[in-house]
Amino acid sequence: MAQYRTQVRIIADVLSTARDMNTEGTGVGVTALLRRGNMSYTRMSKLLSELVGSGLLLELTGEKISKYMISEKGVQFLAAYYSFEDFAQSFGLRL
Repeated sequence: MAQYRTQVRIIADVLSTARDMNTEGTGVGVTALLRRGNMSYTRMSKLLSELVGSGLLLELTGEKISKYMISEKGVQFLAAYYSFEDFAQSFGLRL
C-alpha cells in the first residue's frame, strides 16, 4: 500500500529543501523544490505562496526568476515538526 504524505510533511520537505540546498546563500529555485518535493508546478506554486505569506519562506525576486530561502520562523517550524515526529514515533505512530 502506498504511503501518502500529509500536507504538513510536504511543507517540512519543502522547508528542509530550501534550508539544505541553499549552499551559496542566494536561495533555491523552483525547479529544485519541485524535484525534491515531488509535486506538480501548479501545486508547488500555490504552496510557495502560502509559505511566503505565512513567513516560513523568504522570496528573493530577480529579473526573471524567484528563489526561496527558509526564514528563521521556518527553521523554528522544522525544529518543532521534527521534535513532534520523534515524539509520535516513540509511540509507534507515523505522521
